[in-house]
Order: sequence, then structure tokens, then C-alpha cells
Amino acid sequence: MASRDQDDIAAAYHRDGYAIVRGVFTPADIDAIGAAVDQIHAEGVQHGRSFRHGNLFYNVADGADGPVVRMVQWPSYHQPVLNAVRTDRRIARILEPLIGRDLKQIINQLHWKTPGGQGDFAWHQDSRFRKPDAAYRNLGTSYIQTGLAIDPHTHDSGCMSFIPRSHLRGNLELDSSIEVLGRSMSDSALLSADLSPDDAVDVVLEPGDLALWSPYLVHGSGTNRSTHRRRLYINGYVRAEDCDRGEWAFRDGEPAPLGPEPVLVHYEELHERGEPHYV
Repeated sequence: MASRDQDDIAAAYHRDGYAIVRGVFTPADIDAIGAAVDQIHAEGVQHGRSFRHGNLFYNVADGADGPVVRMVQWPSYHQPVLNAVRTDRRIARILEPLIGRDLKQIINQLHWKTPGGQGDFAWHQDSRFRKPDAAYRNLGTSYIQTGLAIDPHTHDSGCMSFIPRSHLRGNLELDSSIEVLGRSMSDSALLSADLSPDDAVDVVLEPGDLALWSPYLVHGSGTNRSTHRRRLYINGYVRAEDCDRGEWAFRDGEPAPLGPEPVLVHYEELHERGEPHYV
């Protein structure tokens, strides 16, 4: 990637709170990644209900036609293709001008939206999930979320929606009491935070495109009303010196393998109840 392109990405990210990088992964890459994503989905269906093994977590709900896999956290512990994506040097090169070369990872997550399924995300900021506060320093400048499109992301398929420049406002008074997953985007939530629904932009992506966004950017996504599924692979990175949690992703810009034992990320009972169990 040319330095001019990197400068443009960084400028857009700092100005708007997000940037979109087209064609980061090739069609052949996406075919392999999509097959890995489908493997994880099949595992979730086989479990039939929510299941946890350490940081690995399958969020499975009851559906009219059987189990609905809503998301899976940390599939990279046992899926090699997905593990390779999270430490791909192409991602490292995109992130380096923004947060450096020594990066940990605190999000490794898959999301599915089937046509007509309940996969909405209410308006929110990712900063609400970065707990405890003391473990995440300089959040606005040290952390970046990335989302890789596996399928076309359009308004009809329930693509993400961003409120540009909302990241400049820091933590906002959005309703943090509600469950984000499975709740629709509400105009009233934006208006209560002195934001306008008219400012929302659809994040239209083709397979292989990578979206980057700030933890303070207000965003959400709607129902998939298309005839095809919508899969998204999210990986969130943080400058290592600013975070006490997370698995290493890159050391001096080079891929860092997972260690022999999982480390503390968000699952507080990792060391007390890390064994496989249904939730």
C-alpha cells in the first residue's frame, strides 16, 4: 500500500471517525475465509444453545426454524484461517500509521445476518464495552475496530450505519442499559444525545473491503431484508502499551502467534471457569 493511500486513510479516519479500505482481501481469500466462517456457524448450530470455552463464546438463540447463531467471539483459538486473518500483514500496514506496530487484540468476532433474521444492533459506541476503564488507556487514540465484509453489505442487507464525526464528542449519553444486539436503531436515541438521524451514512461494502472505526463513533445496523446472508468478521486492535488486556496480534509489525493459554480479555471468569460449558 502506497504511503499516499495510507495518508488518505489516516486523514479520513481522524476527520470522520472511520475509513473504508477497498479490496484488502482478494476473492480467493474471501472464499477461504467464508468457508471458515461457515464452519464456525455450523459448530454453533450443533451446540444448539450458547456455549463458552474460555474466551471462545457462541451466542446462540432459539429460532422458529432451529438455533440461530447470532455471533461468535474468539473463533481464532481453533480456526486457523480466521486466526491468519487477524494477524495478516495487510491489516498491520493499514493500522501502523494510526496506532503503531505493537498491537494487542481485544475483539475477534463473527456476526451473521440471515434474510429477515433478528440481527439488528442498536445505536451505540464501542467504548461502552471497554471495561474496566483502567485497563484501556487513551481509548480514542489507541484503539481501532476493523470489520471485514464476507458478503455484500448494503442498506437492504443490514449494513452498518455510522454517524460521521460523532467520535469527536467522546463518551455520549446513549442508553447503556439496553442490550445492543437484537435491538433496532432508534432515532430517539440519537436525538437524546444531540445527534441527527439525517447524518447517518450507510457503510456499503463489497466482499474483501475493510472498514475501520473509532471506539467513540456512534454506529448500528439494521435488519437484513435482502435475499442473501450478510457475514462480517470483526477484529479490534489496541496499542499494546495502552492496554493491560488482550491477545498479542503484532510485535514490531510482525504477526504474533497465540500463546499456549488464553489471556484475559473480556470474560472476567476466565481463570475461575474457563472449562467448556453451556450458558
